[in-house]
Amino acid sequence: MSLDDDAAQLEKLGYSQELSRGMNAFSNFAMAFSVICILAGGITSLPLGISSVGGASVGFGWPFACFFSVCTAMAMGQIASAFPTAGGLYHWASVLGGRAAGWVTAWLNLVGLITVLAAINVGVFLFVVGALGWQPASWVQPVVVLAIVFSQALLNHRGIRLTSALTDTSGYLIMALTFVLVASLLYFAPSHELGRLFKVENFSGAAGGSVWPSHPNVAYVFLLGLLLPAYTITGFDASANTAEETMGAGLTVPKAMVSAVISSSFFGGLMLAAVVLAMPSVAEGAAQGGAVFFWTLKQVLPNGLRMFLLVGIALCQYLCGLATLTSASRMVYAFARDGGLPGSSVLRQVSQVYLTPVYAIWAVAFFSWAFTLETQVYSTITAVCTIFLYSSYVFPIFLGLLAFRRSWTRMGPWDLGQGFRVVACLAVLANCGLLFIGCQPPNQKTLPITLGFLTLMAFIWFGYERQRFRGPAMLRKPDKS
Repeated sequence: MSLDDDAAQLEKLGYSQELSRGMNAFSNFAMAFSVICILAGGITSLPLGISSVGGASVGFGWPFACFFSVCTAMAMGQIASAFPTAGGLYHWASVLGGRAAGWVTAWLNLVGLITVLAAINVGVFLFVVGALGWQPASWVQPVVVLAIVFSQALLNHRGIRLTSALTDTSGYLIMALTFVLVASLLYFAPSHELGRLFKVENFSGAAGGSVWPSHPNVAYVFLLGLLLPAYTITGFDASANTAEETMGAGLTVPKAMVSAVISSSFFGGLMLAAVVLAMPSVAEGAAQGGAVFFWTLKQVLPNGLRMFLLVGIALCQYLCGLATLTSASRMVYAFARDGGLPGSSVLRQVSQVYLTPVYAIWAVAFFSWAFTLETQVYSTITAVCTIFLYSSYVFPIFLGLLAFRRSWTRMGPWDLGQGFRVVACLAVLANCGLLFIGCQPPNQKTLPITLGFLTLMAFIWFGYERQRFRGPAMLRKPDKS
């Protein structure tokens, strides 16, 4: 498909081509792969798994949860192929379920992306602090995180070509470093006890470094550990959010999205399995709590190799935040373009020099940093962003399931046929389970945050937005095809 064809397809959906469409298939894949970034979420949230049921959180929990993530990506891909626009989730829900559904989905996705960016950048800080064995004063974290997100916004401001070049590099770097990390851990591991990956042990409470409160029910503790894969395999909507900057988006976006999830699931599983196998003892590792990854590397790897890997991983985590900011800013741009946000007339503006939504970029950067000032518990940040993101993924999938072959009859070039019903049902089922897991102690703040958000949204919609908000152009413009 040519650039003119992409622009014509976008015009049918009600929009003109304002952003620079310069991303190829690999760049779109790398964008999602970089946001997922197994070297970020997989490492910083590793204690959530190891301190639940030990190695079984990787051997059993990781593939179990990743299967549902793949189903979610496949269902999203079906819809993305039909409606390849920036801020895709918001448009999908609007077309399939109406203005209110689109408005709620937009806010869920937007809050999810802002909180996941906060979690990533706090994770970068905690990773560097852990690698150095440093215990900084409380004021250091907000200052360093501000510097991180400021630099990410500045790079995004400079244009999609620079950003996609950096995320392309990130994609290669993640794969290369994962290979070196896995090979190094297995080579220097004192033993290779494969049974560790399938041995269920209860490490809640003090036995797991108090990552999770003590609980006698091992099945419940296993479910808590699913936050490790659930948080890691998020952000793949970045492929859809950059659809208007991707060539041949109707086919490229869904293929890139699904490929990114499958690749991350496979390589992430290998990486985490290598960490578990390399531990001198799983019980000792679990007892380290949040320091389990650093402890394992220190116990096993030569110092020079360990420092090389830590520096490379920190860089990948930084680039993960860069790609997440790109995705989130496109969501803000798309929603503001339809008047869905306060200050939409400003947030929708595109730089004539860089062809990027500059005000949207800086707004996302600021609010993601502000969120870290209020929520200091890392596991709570991960739970909030995971719940909001997956809810924004699954809501339009659920609407698509209801509309499939009824009001929604025109599919895109990437079509699962009746298989869409299967993966959509599995995605909805998994999200229900995630809602339960994500609100358990010590993340009990997640429930009031989620309920408070939904209540506030209901008041705003019925009190004001229902009369004002017109929805995306697809609901306002007759079909020209």
